[in-house]
Amino acid sequence: MQDQDELVHTIALCLVPGIGSITAKKLLLAYNSPQKIFKIMPQLKLPFVKPEDIRVKCLNDYINRAQQEIKFMQRSNIEAVMFNENTFPHRLKNCEDSPIVLYKRGNMDINKKRIIAVVGTRKATEYGIKQCETIAEELKTHNCTLISGLAYGIDSAAHKAANKVNIQNIGVLAHGLDRIYPHDNKDLSKKMEQNGGLITEFISLTNPDRENFPKRNRIVAGMADAVIVVEAGEKGGALITAEIANSYNREVFAVPGRVQDAFSKGCNALIKQNKAAILSDVKDIAWYMGWTEKTESGSKPQQAQINFNFSVQEESIIEIIRNKTEQLDEISLKSGFPIGQTSSILLELEFKGALKTLPGKRYQLST
Repeated sequence: MQDQDELVHTIALCLVPGIGSITAKKLLLAYNSPQKIFKIMPQLKLPFVKPEDIRVKCLNDYINRAQQEIKFMQRSNIEAVMFNENTFPHRLKNCEDSPIVLYKRGNMDINKKRIIAVVGTRKATEYGIKQCETIAEELKTHNCTLISGLAYGIDSAAHKAANKVNIQNIGVLAHGLDRIYPHDNKDLSKKMEQNGGLITEFISLTNPDRENFPKRNRIVAGMADAVIVVEAGEKGGALITAEIANSYNREVFAVPGRVQDAFSKGCNALIKQNKAAILSDVKDIAWYMGWTEKTESGSKPQQAQINFNFSVQEESIIEIIRNKTEQLDEISLKSGFPIGQTSSILLELEFKGALKTLPGKRYQLST
């Protein structure tokens, strides 16, 4: 059962000016509880935090505001998920700058086995809308969840396509759950809540300000196994999401288009710069992600005996992937090693010939 006092203080911690997600997690790791942090905060010297913002009166104001937020959540059928809870998105938890609280409304499994993000321009063409429909149909075949940002254009087209084929789809917002932006998507969001729903890191009364959208984009990228950019101009939020996804070691795909089309320039550039794999056929998603991998006999491949001397960390990784392929995020989660350390260990094992890399950032022992 969720500790309400812990939730109040965790929400309040997010309200302290200058304390971002990374600092908040460091404080929680050092002091174990948000309640303790608030008791000692006036004595702490924190980077980017002004002393006048952590006076006792200010801290009490943050707590009062957090209590108001919980009342709003209770009235509005909203749940909060804290970073230290098992229900927090597992993929996102591995990202260094993930939020410490998420608010969600709807009927969703945020830790479903397969989650794909679909993003793109706010000025979608008929070509882009059709691509979203085709992608949604393919994702249904593999029982995937679709995630996007509920913006105009490709985001909306992707959510509508997901609703049409009845797959779970999740919209990540750049504001609180007291509103829907753009307002035109209010009816769409209601349909999404029947099989999926809405997620945000922002409390109610938070406006959809410009600086909130890159924050929203990191959640879209962090919650997904892969990001598909359908249409994008030379600049824009979709390209930011792709960059973030690459930094999180997510697979990135781009739907190519004609070189003269304005909203294919971003996708074509991602492909040209090797920042995305070309997605000329949506059925390629399954191959890249390893969803269709089978041996001719239908049985599991036999793993070869490996006779190297390995470190304790390397042995633990080998044990995780001994009888099956695993993605980087899952290996990191099961081993308890941070993503960066896990990547280094995997690279060293690959140099030793003990494992091989497969499409979709998956790994298996050498056969």
